[in-house]
Amino acid sequence: MAQAFRRVLVKLSGEALAAPDGYWLYAQTLAELAADIARTSQAGFEIAVVVGGGNVIRGARMAQAGWIDRPTADAMGMLATVMNSLALETALNAAGVSARTMSAVSMPSICETYARQPALHYLNRGQVVVLAGGTGNPFFTTDTAAVLRAAELRCDAVLKATQVDGVYSADPKVAPDATRFDTLTHDEAIRRDLKVMDTAAFALARESRLTVIVGSIHAPSSVQAILAGEAARTIVAP
Repeated sequence: MAQAFRRVLVKLSGEALAAPDGYWLYAQTLAELAADIARTSQAGFEIAVVVGGGNVIRGARMAQAGWIDRPTADAMGMLATVMNSLALETALNAAGVSARTMSAVSMPSICETYARQPALHYLNRGQVVVLAGGTGNPFFTTDTAAVLRAAELRCDAVLKATQVDGVYSADPKVAPDATRFDTLTHDEAIRRDLKVMDTAAFALARESRLTVIVGSIHAPSSVQAILAGEAARTIVAP
């Protein structure tokens, strides 16, 4: 399946930014990710980024512990994504590409509030837009935020950069004989119950007929190589 992607939303997990010792940010990883995204932007791709907050806090997990309610825990998680986004914005600017953080949770003294038209303007101008604050509402994951923003911003695809190099028939970490899919349709992924992303996010991707690309964030893979088809990936398309 040969497909050309120009405007792509990259979904990064917060855990991808964590240090080996568990500290929430690791300067080397942040710089490497920023350099990769900067090269991708400079190669002609238009890039938006959504970063999770799981390296700092997971709202759903905290709520399950029972000592704080879910809306409050999710609000704390949204704040974590803002911190991660500001760190990535700084690293991207240092890597030589103009980046702007826009937050769904309004905090104008810290970063710009997300609005669709300004975000489209920045993308058209070749800037990387880092989208923070999730959807701005509790009970929705950053996967859902990524698909929502990709649909709003007329992206060609969502690249979910994960710990593995695609979608497998089973968890490759526990099933050595698991096979990786090169391509899937949305319907096939649902029928096989493959964990491409959380259910609400994937349902929205299917409804929006939005292509989802799954690839590894770890070397020798890279965002640019995955999008160019030079690294292993799975493409889930209508």
